Amino acid sequence: MTTLGHATETQFTGPPKLSGARPGSSVVVLGAGLAGMLAAYELTKAGYKVRILEYQNRAGGRNWSLYGGDTYTELGGATQHVAFQPGNYLNPGPWRIPFHHRTLLHYCRAFGVALEPFIQFNHNTFVHNTNAFGGKPQRFNALAADYEGHVAELLGKAIDKKALDEDVKPEDLDRLKEALREWGTLDRNMKYSKGLVSSEHRGFIRPPGGGVNGAPLPSDPFALDDILDSQVRKQMAFYMNQEFQTTMFQPVGGMGMIGKAFARQVAPLLTYGAKVTTLMQDKTGVTVTYTDTATGTPHEAKADYCVCTIPLGILNQIGNNLSPHLREAVSAVPYTSGVKIGLEMRRRFWEEDDYIYGGHSFTNQEISLISYPNYDYFSNRPGVLLGAFAYANSALRLTGLSPAERVEVALKQGSVFHPRAYRENYMNGASVAWSRVPWTLGCCARWTEETQKKYYQTLVAVDDRVVLAGEHASYAGCWMEGALLSSLDAITRLHKRAQEA
Repeated sequence: MTTLGHATETQFTGPPKLSGARPGSSVVVLGAGLAGMLAAYELTKAGYKVRILEYQNRAGGRNWSLYGGDTYTELGGATQHVAFQPGNYLNPGPWRIPFHHRTLLHYCRAFGVALEPFIQFNHNTFVHNTNAFGGKPQRFNALAADYEGHVAELLGKAIDKKALDEDVKPEDLDRLKEALREWGTLDRNMKYSKGLVSSEHRGFIRPPGGGVNGAPLPSDPFALDDILDSQVRKQMAFYMNQEFQTTMFQPVGGMGMIGKAFARQVAPLLTYGAKVTTLMQDKTGVTVTYTDTATGTPHEAKADYCVCTIPLGILNQIGNNLSPHLREAVSAVPYTSGVKIGLEMRRRFWEEDDYIYGGHSFTNQEISLISYPNYDYFSNRPGVLLGAFAYANSALRLTGLSPAERVEVALKQGSVFHPRAYRENYMNGASVAWSRVPWTLGCCARWTEETQKKYYQTLVAVDDRVVLAGEHASYAGCWMEGALLSSLDAITRLHKRAQEA
């Protein structure tokens, strides 16, 4: 997503200044995710009569948390009864908020959502690669320090061999060597070697202490080929991506708290259990037919305009008379696969045994990573680990398993980080495979450079009386911020269209 420019710093400068809606003007909003609820909230402030139709019996869309006592049924009929202890949760969708997602942070503050730090970058977590160190995980700080140390030493040798003379000014060579010495923690001979200096970066065998044995013992750096085999470069680059840089946040009590806060602002406008079956427009307005999922009764909703935030894979199955170009654009954008698995553990062994407080441990196995909870530090109560965040082909394979089988995979593969404690402390688990989620059929929209160039502007354009909004209609795809920015842009243009009518 970063490569395509989908997840960079966003453009929010404040809420839209909409006013002066024509008396009696109405808008029907399809979908009570964040994009739909924000559209309804701001359009109501502008003077429109608004109604929201939502398929589920809750608001929030992919802004969602699973708590103990919740029941979730995926496509295929597999039903999970979540058994987490009170206060514990799994965020199946979004789970962290970058510091520069200003739209989301603004409305969290406006709607009273309490936020707390999300520990993104933790030097003390593990990196595991089945092809390195005999399959034994190593601490990130040691691998990253050794990677930088070896690279610094090699660059220093290149300077001494005058290999950089054509690219670096003579007066800068000495300064560059000194910078490499500091950055790579090299010794006085420009070598990356075992010593107190390198151990300050990568960690000690015995850290500094007091008394008779207070002197620290330095650790041995890993060989360059082992470091390259570990592919720690991927994690180092991951933490430098702007959307994954510290500081990050999460709502206190689970990501679903954001959806609940938005829902409180638009509660009188919400109709739950409304399965949209057709979306039609003509010169006089928009007509939406929907079925009450509880009773099977068909209904009809009419309005002057429509903001449609239904995920594209679902919208593509709904009868409509949108323009042919828009229908083509809707059909052209597939959704990514993704699987998240939550594992409730009886004891916080990652803290007690390994001194890991938040952050992620990475692996080249299917689960991709495990992430440690960012709340209840030092408590004596159970905690929920994110036991997998699978994507691409790994997610597709896990999606084909039953929920119980997914949990077993997560336990087996996650045990590489905490061999004994993982199974000894496991209590229960839950999983969400997004390709089996009935109301999205996927995780988020997957644009390519080609489809973006061909279809994006068509997708976001006002189609007579209908405009689409959601993360799929933004350059901050897969993020809540993208959904909100898309919503604000869509209603601003729709309001202009209504004023000119």
